[in-house]
Amino acid sequence: MKRKKKLAGEKIVKIVMRLMIILTLIVILFPFYWLFLTSIRPKSEIFNISSVITLKPHIGNYKMVFTERPFARYILNSFVIGLETTVISIVIASFAAYAIAKTNISPKIKNIVLSLSLAVSMFPQITIVSPIYVMVKNLGLRNSFFGLLIPYTTFSLPLAIWYLTTFYQGVSHEIDEAAKIDGCNTFQIFYKIITPLIAPGIFTAAILIFISAWNEFLFALVINTDDIWRTVSVGIVMFQGRYTIPWDEISAAAIVVMIPLILMVFVFQQRIVSGLTAGAVKE
Repeated sequence: MKRKKKLAGEKIVKIVMRLMIILTLIVILFPFYWLFLTSIRPKSEIFNISSVITLKPHIGNYKMVFTERPFARYILNSFVIGLETTVISIVIASFAAYAIAKTNISPKIKNIVLSLSLAVSMFPQITIVSPIYVMVKNLGLRNSFFGLLIPYTTFSLPLAIWYLTTFYQGVSHEIDEAAKIDGCNTFQIFYKIITPLIAPGIFTAAILIFISAWNEFLFALVINTDDIWRTVSVGIVMFQGRYTIPWDEISAAAIVVMIPLILMVFVFQQRIVSGLTAGAVKE
């Protein structure tokens, strides 16, 4: 009798857990469904919140995004800036993280260095956007890719250094010593032996940096004001007119912007997971 009650209780728990998972998924995915629904609705149905389907779906909003506005240029700008920021940040962060992890200095000093570098990324963007804007303007880098590389790299580097340092610290010193015995110098040990071992961590950091640069809004809004240099996040905001807000076009543009990120996560999800969990288990 007790066993039957226990089995019944376990079934109830499983059913409740499944219902909670389903409910959570509905809550998470419904805004994205509503965004997609708005993107294929005609203007007459946009404010019909009582209907969760559309009887007249069309792709005209997607066509207008690319024909009526330079949205393809916005996407190209975001991709170029995101790629440049990722490459520069990963290269510099790899050298810095390796130096911090492998230098024979006190762990307390290492923690202080990492804490100070991490504190830089904790400043609210709004508090430093003015001095960065003045600096970029004085350098003549407004309305260019290089103008955004300065703040993007500034905010990406500390997190990348902190993240990669944990991976370099996880590599055994015996590997370094064995490489030195084989005749490798410090640089060869860095890029031929140690760095390939932490490739999942580097890959994960690169994806996170690219997504951050792709979604950034404030600096892109302030520094690049010419329409031809705008990124997708700023370009979508500029869709609204003086008296109207084209929610259908904005929704279509938002769906287009999300597609590269969703594909990236689906294609590289195993590498992302392995990079995020690589340092979770101690040997």
